[in-house]
Amino acid sequence: MFTGIVEALGEIVATKPKGGDLRVRVNTADLDLSDVQLGDSIATNGVCLTVVELPGDGYWADVSVETINCTTVKDWQVGNAVNLEKALTPETRLGGHIVSGHVDGVGEVVSRDKDARSERFTVRAPKELAKYIAHKGSITVDGTSLTVNAVNGSEFELNIVPHTIEKTVFGTYKAGTQVNLEVDVIARYLERLLLGDKAAEKDAGITSAFLAEHGFNKA
Repeated sequence: MFTGIVEALGEIVATKPKGGDLRVRVNTADLDLSDVQLGDSIATNGVCLTVVELPGDGYWADVSVETINCTTVKDWQVGNAVNLEKALTPETRLGGHIVSGHVDGVGEVVSRDKDARSERFTVRAPKELAKYIAHKGSITVDGTSLTVNAVNGSEFELNIVPHTIEKTVFGTYKAGTQVNLEVDVIARYLERLLLGDKAAEKDAGITSAFLAEHGFNKA
């Protein structure tokens, strides 16, 4: 688990196809690795990766086909900057929100505009994730815990302060940039809980008919 508070900016320094999937090497720059062991997790642009080698200046991690297909990992190139956060401990300050490192989908930056000293970003989420994104709710973008300032359909707005621009990959964003999105974990579980026993049925989901049947959608 993570908090979405980025600890350092790392860099992709190698990618190697291996047995049908991928192995990546990340230079961790200022991230303290003194307490990291093989098998530990590090959120890398919001993707929870397991450390398989520790060469001293960073780590190697294996990336499965599932992760490649569901995240921006498939587009990573040598030289790309990545947000880094070590897994939280019981003593960690929960400065952001509960983040699992399990990416729900890939969004796209629509626009970036100045807003006083901050900058306002509009991001388009996949349509299937729109129902989990709420005004003033939490969302994780490339591993950064953020507050949603506005929602319009599948698009949402973020106000990013100068510190975050400087210390995360937000500084590299432009219209068209693909980003990893993780919605609030509570929203995901709430949907399943509302389904009750129907959650065990194939293709179960919350529809207008389901809401009407349970008294949530009245004329």
